Amino acid sequence: MSLKLSDPSLLVSQAYINDRWVHADSSDTFEVLNPATGEIITRVAKCGADETRAAIEAAELAMLHWRDKTALERSSLLRRWFDLIQEAKGDLAKILTAEQGKPLKEAQGEIDYGAGYIEWFADEAKRIYGDTIPAPASDKRIVTIKQPVGVVACITPWNFPNAMLARKIAPALAAGCTVVCKPATETPLSALALGVLAERAGIPPGVINIVCGATREIGAELTGNPAVRKLTFTGSTAVGKKLVADCSATMKRTSMELGGNAAFIVFDDAHLDDAVAGAVAAKFRNTGQSCIAANRILVQSGIYDAFAEKFTSAVRELVLAGGMTEGADLGPLVNEGAADGVLDFVRDAIDKGASVLAGGGRSPLGPCFVEPTVLADVGEGMRLYHEEIFGPVAPLYRFETEDEAIQRANDTPFGLANYFYSRDMGRIWRVGEALESGLVGVNAGGISNPMAPFGGVKESGHGREGSRYGLDDYLDIKYLCLGGIDR
Repeated sequence: MSLKLSDPSLLVSQAYINDRWVHADSSDTFEVLNPATGEIITRVAKCGADETRAAIEAAELAMLHWRDKTALERSSLLRRWFDLIQEAKGDLAKILTAEQGKPLKEAQGEIDYGAGYIEWFADEAKRIYGDTIPAPASDKRIVTIKQPVGVVACITPWNFPNAMLARKIAPALAAGCTVVCKPATETPLSALALGVLAERAGIPPGVINIVCGATREIGAELTGNPAVRKLTFTGSTAVGKKLVADCSATMKRTSMELGGNAAFIVFDDAHLDDAVAGAVAAKFRNTGQSCIAANRILVQSGIYDAFAEKFTSAVRELVLAGGMTEGADLGPLVNEGAADGVLDFVRDAIDKGASVLAGGGRSPLGPCFVEPTVLADVGEGMRLYHEEIFGPVAPLYRFETEDEAIQRANDTPFGLANYFYSRDMGRIWRVGEALESGLVGVNAGGISNPMAPFGGVKESGHGREGSRYGLDDYLDIKYLCLGGIDR
């Protein structure tokens, strides 16, 4: 496949290790496909344990110099990287759409979103503060300082291949850490393009390293190598649990942003049109392939029928097309297997009594395209009540009382995001405090931004990304006791 880029040099297929673009030692490659067409975009170097070890060694050596740069120096380099990303936004969006499938306008939004984290942490790099603490004796002083945790491994998913990596690299570099990054094999090109721009920004050799390829081999080296002091991962809960277990042998610090099962609650006092628009955004962004996508839409009985009618009408107006198509609202799922899995959820629900209000099948556009779907008469015995759908399927559930809505929303081992719509201030506080999740959208279907802490509770993980809290997981607190001080 030929991508028409203003800057073709952004499309690279080698690993980025110690400021060099290198092929795998074995010369093996893997294909990167366009999910809309099935075409091969390019073949990328298939790295394994040896290349990952070399990247870790480069990061460990670079750490000695990077951590000693002033906060202002690190901030300036991050800011330069941000500027270059903004200049290349059009090309970066085309690369992202080609490998991931999302509509081009949404890809452009992701580039802005990811760059926002780099801009935010460029500023936060200058705000890493310590403390002075009252001492127990007059000849002592107590001081705390914060220092970078060390080499950081970043493992990112395919659904937001630009933003998820930027969200991890930016705070790590701001804190004085160096990184070894492993993007998803479905979408490595966005990560590698970020590497090209980081190199141009003047970020020193070894500070950022990117290896793609053999997931198990790379993962085993990242979790087992004692030079890696922290691992940050976004992905499924099952994989996250394994990574945490593997990291325990060397007591690595971990940050885990894992699966979700978000409820979207519409109370009978909600502004109905706003709730419909919010539900469409929260459910169908990135064709439903988001860990904070609305998975269960709970609607109070008094407005259930009116909401279902308006919501279904809005969903039917969504345009499903290839990501490069003008006016596309939804694109293909990342691969045919993902589409098959989503359709299995639909079939299970229909077999158990759900009715289809919109969509319900595979689109004739291709094997990766699933119609935007609305299901009614959905019950708790169906798979999609308990499992993350990760696709464009919106199941509607009826509820009677506020307590019932809270109980249903919390009836899951996951706790990443929830949403609800209400105009009752008392209810807003009660429900907001009662929902068991790290993020809650109140009368808002879009809630993630660089200024706010992003992360979950329960089996949705631990740690926070973004906001002023986002540096904490990349810093160690050191206590200095200064004795022998004469008054």
